[in-house]
Amino acid sequence: MGQAGIKVLLVDDHAIARNGVRLMLGTAGDITVMGEASNAQEAMERIAEQDFDVAVVDITMPGKNGLDLLKTLRAERPRMAVLILSTYSEEVYAVRALKLGAAGYLTKDTPTATLVEAVRKAAAGGKHVSPALVEKLATLIGGGGATDHEALSNREFEVFKLIAAGESLVRIGELLHLSPNTVTTYRTRILDKMGMGSNAELTRYALEHGII
Repeated sequence: MGQAGIKVLLVDDHAIARNGVRLMLGTAGDITVMGEASNAQEAMERIAEQDFDVAVVDITMPGKNGLDLLKTLRAERPRMAVLILSTYSEEVYAVRALKLGAAGYLTKDTPTATLVEAVRKAAAGGKHVSPALVEKLATLIGGGGATDHEALSNREFEVFKLIAAGESLVRIGELLHLSPNTVTTYRTRILDKMGMGSNAELTRYALEHGII
């Protein structure tokens, strides 16, 4: 970790959010924010310039989202831990993030002490998992309890969120760089996997689970 202690990279498209996290981590003498990025491309540029012990990554960003960046970072820098810090509840993304190799999942209302401890734990090679998430993971390992949206692939989940938010199939194709036919195929798979028959049902489910 060197003289700077635990070296952290912050990745969030909102400067105010990055500033808040930097101030929170600044309360710990052994943690230093050594780099910041507003999107995935900038994050990759930062890790090419220097080494970090922990990346704290938001999920919702323009271009490549946080989960896609997580996969890339784990492949490019397997020794660097990645913590996801998101406005979305654990119910929405936590299991998906941990499956992709995240060292932990925290929401943006996490207390400073919890965030600091999570960064320390991640830097030491551990994982930060809340008691509620431990229980959920135990249930999943036991072969039950998965919610419908967790059966979706990451791309299917992105399409599902946009459908639930009321975007047209053409617009979804533009946003995700997919052809309309491909989006239609994804929609069919999503409805099948989730046992639903309409966009309205997807929207209702997303609202009930805090996904939109």
